[in-house]
Amino acid sequence: MANLEISRAKRLDQKVVELIPELSRAYGTKLIEEGKVTVNKEVQTKPGYKLREGDQVKVNFDLKELADIPEIKLDVLYEDDDCIVINKPVGLLTHSKGQFNPEPTVETWLRSKTKVTGERAGIVHRLDRATSGVMICAKTPEALKWLQRQFSQRRTKKTYYAVVVGTPKQPEAIIDMPLERNPKAPATFRVHANGKSAVTAYKVMESGDKYALLELNPETGRTHQLRVHLSNLGHPIVGDTLYGGPEAKRMMLHAYRLELTLPNRERHVFTVPVPKSFKAAVRG
Repeated sequence: MANLEISRAKRLDQKVVELIPELSRAYGTKLIEEGKVTVNKEVQTKPGYKLREGDQVKVNFDLKELADIPEIKLDVLYEDDDCIVINKPVGLLTHSKGQFNPEPTVETWLRSKTKVTGERAGIVHRLDRATSGVMICAKTPEALKWLQRQFSQRRTKKTYYAVVVGTPKQPEAIIDMPLERNPKAPATFRVHANGKSAVTAYKVMESGDKYALLELNPETGRTHQLRVHLSNLGHPIVGDTLYGGPEAKRMMLHAYRLELTLPNRERHVFTVPVPKSFKAAVRG
């Protein structure tokens, strides 16, 4: 049970996360809507409810539930007082999708290493569950803002490798296709003239009878950008069944290289070798 006397107006869902920073804001919203949060001993089911000075908030949530999340070990590539760079394995979520989830994520692993609290604490950017490779996280609020600014202002340089079906006709090209969420399937995205700008440069590194290995350099960072661009080009990623790729043991998309300026003002490049299985798939 958590309690707090409110000193200034604030949304109820924001305060729930402050009370229990281990939870995402989306899950805090879920607790409110389920009637598990009271304000002055009365159930309040509106996440946007504005709190007043002196309001008493109680959240009916047992933190022991969090103890069920298994501890994991991740390969750390670099660490200083501001940030930590890891090799995210395929199959691991970056963060919970909003509901309480007892499976480990990069976020749960990071909790003991960061001073950042609140929703998705320390998460600077995300990689899909099925994508492996280099990922940077923040250890302080100041570092989080600095690093997120690097991404939003496109001061980072990212390189991915993917195994795709067939071989593009052009050995090198730039894919400039705006993307938007697919209203018919909200978990996916699609190319649409009214979407947000999305640009990807690709280069064919190796090709075989069925598949090709591409180097990808996204200039923007839209959700599912590489996956949608390649699918729309007619060369879906192997293992990406969501966007028309053939089934495989894993989705063959890997974050190979990340270049950016750290909060200490030093420019760094981090890499994680491309899985051997990628070239093996191309060579048959």
